[in-house]
Amino acid sequence: MIISHLAPGAPVVLRVIAEAVLALHVSGATVGLASGTVALVAPKGRRLHQVAGTTFFLAMLTMSGVAAVTAPLLPDQVSAMMGVFVFYLTATAWSAVQRPASQIGRFETGAALVAAAVVVGDLAIGVIGGQMPKGVIDGEPSQIGYVFGAIAALALLSDIRMIRQGGLAGPKRIARHLWRMCAALAIAWGSFAGQPRAQPEALRGSPWLLTPALVVVAAMIFWLVRVQWRAQRKSPKPRSAIPAAPLHGVLS
Repeated sequence: MIISHLAPGAPVVLRVIAEAVLALHVSGATVGLASGTVALVAPKGRRLHQVAGTTFFLAMLTMSGVAAVTAPLLPDQVSAMMGVFVFYLTATAWSAVQRPASQIGRFETGAALVAAAVVVGDLAIGVIGGQMPKGVIDGEPSQIGYVFGAIAALALLSDIRMIRQGGLAGPKRIARHLWRMCAALAIAWGSFAGQPRAQPEALRGSPWLLTPALVVVAAMIFWLVRVQWRAQRKSPKPRSAIPAAPLHGVLS
C-alpha cells in the first residue's frame, strides 16, 4: 500500500496525494473488474457490451497507469512491470477495433517497443530475483518474471506479425482484441487474489480467489475458438471444377 510506505512524519500534502492516488488505483481496479466481467458475458456487438467495454478500457488504463508510475517508488518492480503490461494490453486491444481494418500507424510500432521493454524487464526480474534469498524480489517470487515475460514475448511476436502484414481484418482483428482484453482482465483478477488487504476476511488466502482469473481464461479460449469456427463457416467454399464436355460430343 502506498500510505504504509510513507514515513510517519511525512508532510500532510504528500499524505493527501498518496491517499488520492491509492483511491484512484482502487476505484479503477474495482470498476475494471466489474465492467470487464460484464463485457465478457454480454452479447458481443450489443450496446451493453460496448458500454461495458469502454468503461473497462478507461478503468484499466487508470488502474494500470497508477501502478506503473507509483510501484517503482515503493519499490515494487513486479507490480511496475505488470502495470505497464496491462496498460499495453488494454490500449492495443482497444486500438485493434478502433483503427480501420488492414491499417497500422505509429501507435502500433510504439506499442511493439513497449512490449519489447516489458519482455526485457520481466526477464531481468526473473534473473535478478533468482539470485536473491529464496528467489524473492520485493516480496514476490521471481519466477513470475519468466511467466509474464513469456506472455509479453507472444504479444510482441503478434505485434511484429501484424506490422509486417500491414494490419489485420476480419476474425484476426477480433481475435487480437479479444485475447488482449481477456488477458488484461485475467491479470487484474489474479492481482486481486494476491492482495490480502483488498479481500473479504472470510476469503483471505483462499485458493478460490483464483477462480475468476481461471474463468476468464476459459472464456477467452471459448470465444477464440468460436470466432475461428464462425470464420470457417462463413469462408466461401472453393467451387468444384465443371467437368469438360467429351470431345466426341463437341466434334460430332
